[in-house]
Order: sequence, then structure tokens, then C-alpha cells
Amino acid sequence: MRRGELTDKAWQRIEPLLPATDGRGRPWRDHREVINGILWRLRTGSPWRDIPERYGPWQTCYERFKRWDQDGTWARILEDLQVKDDSLGTVELTVSIDSTIARAHQHAAGAHKKGDSGETIDAKASQRRQALGRSRGGLTTKLHLITEPRGLPLTVHLTGGNVVDCTAFEAVMATFRLRLHIGRPRTRPARLLGDKGYSSKKIRLYLRRRGIQAVIPERKDQIANRKRKGSRGGRPFAFDAITYKERNLVERCFAKLKQWRAIATRFDKLASRYLAGVILASVMLWLRHFELSDRP
Repeated sequence: MRRGELTDKAWQRIEPLLPATDGRGRPWRDHREVINGILWRLRTGSPWRDIPERYGPWQTCYERFKRWDQDGTWARILEDLQVKDDSLGTVELTVSIDSTIARAHQHAAGAHKKGDSGETIDAKASQRRQALGRSRGGLTTKLHLITEPRGLPLTVHLTGGNVVDCTAFEAVMATFRLRLHIGRPRTRPARLLGDKGYSSKKIRLYLRRRGIQAVIPERKDQIANRKRKGSRGGRPFAFDAITYKERNLVERCFAKLKQWRAIATRFDKLASRYLAGVILASVMLWLRHFELSDRP
């Protein structure tokens, strides 16, 4: 086993979750070998054609990666690993939300400018569709993440790099769905930790209506504005400074995800392919956590 490949314990956990047949009557090439090839490409950021021959044909690795992205296999593996973690079933679930920027390589641009119904769309609409935003630094993608109390990823959402965090907040929260052993999936955590970028009346009202405690500090300009208005400005927002210290775990999660070079820099033209890579890297973080927790 080489560095970065699936360990025996990790393989034992995900092997039962993989499709048994390809649906076309042809035998699969060894799943573990192909997944290791996909992981090699994510870790190095190299083109698919440069995958070493020991992992089989590069076309097989890419087609398997694409096919399991389209049928939701990668997402189901991540969901199953979360279900098997009993600690996430606690009533007082605290999650953290944040975002990070990934620079888009020049190869990430140039996807087909087609809409859902096949009509041709302009370049700006195509960039938004593929989660690309243009700024002074060029094209970028913003990765929005919700993590659980240990800093493990729960849900991922992509937007263009020029999208403001508070603008995408409701779309990110709409992707939060934690399936449990029994009962309906959880869609509302007990507490949500966020930085000052999420400090707005709209976000606080959204959380209050859903019974989610907001652990979000207030911006200085908002404090000054409230003081200037006097009694009309309302009472200060409740803020738990001790709990807020745990928000650094989402930053650590970003640091771990960006150790995968194909995530730190986006090479994929399609947003769905890039997102599938982030999900697979998240799966590896969960598998690593289970391996560490199983040690005596």
C-alpha cells in the first residue's frame, strides 16, 4: 500500500457500499485499484491522463469517478459514514459554517455554454452555472462548508468566488440534511457558529424562526449603528464567546481538504465534478477519523 491509498480498515468500511454490478453486464475492474487511482489524481492535481498504469487505464478511473458522481454513489458513501457515527444523533448538535476560496486553473474554464433545456447562454451565466466567479485574481470558486463539533464535514455547497457568504447562507443551510439511524433526517442543528460575515438581521431572523441558536459576533459598524439609534436599535444580540472558540475547527477542516491539490486549485470544468472531488476527500477525512478512534 502506497501513501494516500485506501488502508485495509478503510476499504472494509466502504466496500459494502459500492455498486456490485455496472448494469451493463460487464465485470467491474477492481474497485479498490480504481479508487486509489482517483485518490492519486486528487492528491497530486495531475491530469487524468497522467494516472500511473498501476491503477489501470486512466479512462477507467475517470469514467468510474464521473459515473459515481452522476448516480450519487460518492454522496451516499459520505452519508452512510455519518449515519454510523452515533455521536451525531445527540440533541444538542452544534455545527460551524464558513467558506474558502479555491483558485480556478485556466483548464477549469470553457465548459459548454448550454442551459438545462439545451439553449445557449452567455459567458457570465455559464460561469455562474459552473460556480465560477471573476475577480481581480481571475476565476475562483467558493467552497461553503458545514462541519460538526469535531471539524468533520457534513455538507458542501459551491458558488462563484465573488458571491458573498451571507448571500449564499440560505442555499447552504438548505443542503444540511443529517440522516440518523431512526426517524426523519435532521435539518436543523441546535447551534450554529459563524464569523462576522454571517452577522445580518436576515440571517439571525432565519435562525430564530427555526429555533437555531446563533453564535455569531456582531460587526463594529452594526454595533455603532444600534447605539446611534438608541432604544430603536434594539437590544444587543446574545453571544456565547466560549462556544464561539470552537469555530476554528471549520478552518482546520479547510486546511485538511486543501492538502488535496485538486481541491486547493480547481482543474475541473464542471462544478459537479469538482464537488464530487470535495465529497470524496471528505469521505477520506471521515475514514481517517474512524481509524484513529478504533485505536486502542
